[in-house]
Amino acid sequence: MAHISRIEIESLWSGLHHVVWDLRPDVNILSGVNGVGKSTILNRVVKYLLNVDRLAKTDDGVTLTYAPEGTEQVRFDVIRSFDRPLISRDILSKVADISLHSELDFQLYQLQRRYLDYQVNMSNRMVQLFTENAPDAQQKAQEIASEKNHFFDLIDQLFADTGKRVNRSSNEIMLLQYNENLNPYQLSSGEKQMLIILLTVLVQNRQPYTLFMDEPEISLHVEWQQRLIGLIRDLNPNAQIILTTHSPAVIMDGWTDCVVDVEDILV
Repeated sequence: MAHISRIEIESLWSGLHHVVWDLRPDVNILSGVNGVGKSTILNRVVKYLLNVDRLAKTDDGVTLTYAPEGTEQVRFDVIRSFDRPLISRDILSKVADISLHSELDFQLYQLQRRYLDYQVNMSNRMVQLFTENAPDAQQKAQEIASEKNHFFDLIDQLFADTGKRVNRSSNEIMLLQYNENLNPYQLSSGEKQMLIILLTVLVQNRQPYTLFMDEPEISLHVEWQQRLIGLIRDLNPNAQIILTTHSPAVIMDGWTDCVVDVEDILV
């Protein structure tokens, strides 16, 4: 499974420190007091990967080591959990839906396209099974469909207390609340955040991905914080998770061995 095995950053904070962080292939949690540099480290790595992805010049002191040997890059996703107002006129001018007001809304808007692509890919896989007369084609097709249905079940379960559930007849992600249509931009910040995280993981299609999250506990109820990592691993067991957190609840469900303090990776 392709993943990042080591992060090295030179000249953090004007050369005062260097970072050397050896990573697990599954879950990596960076902790530390406010201002110690958790978000800075994450943002430097994400910026480096975005530049590589765009074939842009990279000269920011970041070196990534990948595994297994011979891996040259990884697929990655970045989830932003801060629900700030949309202020960029450039972004707003490209979005026809006037109900988009925040960064979480815009992430949902972008994910809707990825979700449509995911469904097309899923349909193509099913068609291929039957056109090639694959053994147990019916069973394998049901297994493919079950991934999306499992995601729907999780969302229904998480949102059950407020009477919300996924509208399973819609091609886009839409919800119902007491049989009334509800678009995802009408959800609370915590609900949007959880939907964004799980939908991002779903459309990864169980492929190896590195998922970056900076303080994903923001706006989430403590029970959702505690379940978060397990839900991600359930939807995509091939995802490598790299996150920062201040919340003890995020690590309570068996993830304490995955925690690294910033002070321990500075040299």
